[in-house]
Amino acid sequence: MGGMMPPSSSSPGTCFSALSRLQQGLAQLEADEVLRSRLLLESPQGVNVRVNGRDVISFCSNDYLGLANEPALTAAAEQLLRQCGLGAGASHLITGHHVLHQQFEDAFAAFVGKPAALLFSTGYMANLGVLTALLDRHGEVFADKLNHASLNDAAQLCGATFSRYGHGNIDQLESLLAKSRERTKLIVSDLVFSMDGDIVDVDGLLSLAERYDAWLFLDDAHGFGVLNDGRGGLTQAARQSDRVIYLATLGKAAGVFGAALAAHQSVIQWLVQKARPYVYTTAMPPLLAGALLESLKLIQAGGARRDRLRRHVAALRRGLADWPRWQLLHSTTPIQPLVVGSNANAVNVSKKLLERGLLVPAIRTPTVPRNTARLRITLSSAHREEDIVRLCDALHEIAET
Repeated sequence: MGGMMPPSSSSPGTCFSALSRLQQGLAQLEADEVLRSRLLLESPQGVNVRVNGRDVISFCSNDYLGLANEPALTAAAEQLLRQCGLGAGASHLITGHHVLHQQFEDAFAAFVGKPAALLFSTGYMANLGVLTALLDRHGEVFADKLNHASLNDAAQLCGATFSRYGHGNIDQLESLLAKSRERTKLIVSDLVFSMDGDIVDVDGLLSLAERYDAWLFLDDAHGFGVLNDGRGGLTQAARQSDRVIYLATLGKAAGVFGAALAAHQSVIQWLVQKARPYVYTTAMPPLLAGALLESLKLIQAGGARRDRLRRHVAALRRGLADWPRWQLLHSTTPIQPLVVGSNANAVNVSKKLLERGLLVPAIRTPTVPRNTARLRITLSSAHREEDIVRLCDALHEIAET
């Protein structure tokens, strides 16, 4: 009959079935000790921060060189704000591509030793852009099982066959490559693995890429600015190879925001045409590109910061050496994972550290495999020697209780 209302599956004040399932899922996450919550940062990023109303020493930022609140960068940003305003106003292919974007791309490419570069707003967008632009259903992605989630998502979305090999298992990778009959092959790997802190065998991957005519895409989110002279983890052979595509994210050691790809000029030109996360989004604010130019200068001149960071890594490893209670994974990078076992144990140790004014997050499943929950300790050149001692002493004290 005209004017009749359709039947409702729920009455006012009750949940419809889909919402009820979400609520049940949230309750299960909480029961499994994997429900995540956001800390409220009330200060500039750095080693000494105010979180949830409490002053703490942070061991969980990726600000490896202490540049996130570097006065030279903030001063540059203030000046640039007056010069070029705030927003970009358009995508790069309309009117959003500012001279500062281009200047940074040119400087970044020269610094890392590749012919050309392209600036993205985030590393996630860059990873998605590369794989979807270079691959389709006639391609195959070969990915390390410990790659970052953004690389896995990009591999699944690009339409290519997605093959994964055991972490660092070059022999298994070669077996997969030898069996592949796809037209386009792409090997993709983190260069420094974000949860274990280990470094990939760059030349070993490059050798296989050359043997089986594949692209090699390396995500150096945690190595750029830190490894070697700050140019990241590329070897000389990888810098010279036309088949290597290099990614550095710029919100970690660089202290600002965004991500930059460096590769052969033809690759960059193709991405400008075909990388949808680049084409169909508003450009990064020009002032951030200008701040990144200043950051690049600080990274180039940052030998003292990197030396101090390496000393902090060595001090932490000495402080936690030969310790049967928990396992400190092997890493020479600022990422120092301390495996404590269950989700509940990791959360408990993290809470006890916070009670002592030390902020170290618990990393749980599904980010890491079951029963390998850990404290992901990240170090910065801005830490003091006494900060490292205080953390080691607190961990020993907690372990003994």
